[in-house]
Amino acid sequence: MFRYILDLIVVVVIITLLRSVLGVLMKLFTGGLGGSASTAGQTPRRPSVPAGGELKKDPVCGTFIAAATSIQKRVGNETYYFCSVDCRDKFKA
Repeated sequence: MFRYILDLIVVVVIITLLRSVLGVLMKLFTGGLGGSASTAGQTPRRPSVPAGGELKKDPVCGTFIAAATSIQKRVGNETYYFCSVDCRDKFKA
């Protein structure tokens, strides 16, 4: 009986180790460890948006947008901030 329990524990430990090794190998092949694996087929990352900064309200749709990443249009002494090209074009019309 003791031999059976000991064999069972050894089998569980071996299976756990194999799963761990296979998991690491799969991450290496898919580029999941931050290595220099190929990025073919992956969607490109969006550019990072700066945290903080001044928020401006789009006069067309009312969306608040960071001034640093907005589309700007200057009319006279006034600067308008837009969330998209579509909103800017609607404002022009």
